[in-house]
Amino acid sequence: MSAPHTRTYGQFCGIARALELVGERWSLLIVRDLVLGAKRYDELQAGLPKIPSSILSARLNDLEAAGVLRRRVRAELDAGLVYELTQYGSELDHILLDLGLWGARSMDAPKADEVFTLDAAILSLYTTFRSDAAENVQINFEIRYNDQMTVHALVEDGAVKVGEGGFPGADLVVEAAAGTALLDLMSGRVTAADVVRSGKLGIEGDVADLELFARLFHVPAAPEPATGLVVR
Repeated sequence: MSAPHTRTYGQFCGIARALELVGERWSLLIVRDLVLGAKRYDELQAGLPKIPSSILSARLNDLEAAGVLRRRVRAELDAGLVYELTQYGSELDHILLDLGLWGARSMDAPKADEVFTLDAAILSLYTTFRSDAAENVQINFEIRYNDQMTVHALVEDGAVKVGEGGFPGADLVVEAAAGTALLDLMSGRVTAADVVRSGKLGIEGDVADLELFARLFHVPAAPEPATGLVVR
């Protein structure tokens, strides 16, 4: 498979070829938003509000030429044309989750102009889920992000299923208000008891289940900041 455009790194290397296929600005975020299922053009644009329409069209064309996604007309009358990952493109899912976890280690408070989308909320739970910590565990969580959105995570014996909306009878409901309290909990910067006591997170359920949530959905410690030039 050749690169979809003429800009190349001139390297006979799998990493270089991967970057030629999906390394252009916005390309991996388009793939991210298709990991959870097919989307119309306007749905992709809504999830990437800062992307110019001309760039979105160009990236979709590039990714289609690379065999990463395809266009399809859905049978439903109101669905119209949608974009979806090919089998080749869907193989990026675990790579994206690993990359997302790596990036999450350097996240702090969101900037004023940064958006947090439903897809990002769902994928953040898939990204941080530790299947090893979930062996023989069965528990259901509902996470409410202000009035913006609600997602649920169903954990059963080492596996998780995350989706949009609430979950009736969830073992634990987490009210994640504005700020970084949930990320701080998942990163181990605060304990479940402290974050509830401070009022930065509200819960319906037991603090012990919030402690379990933090073990199941975990962001590793942030990298140490550079302290100066290291001369070898």
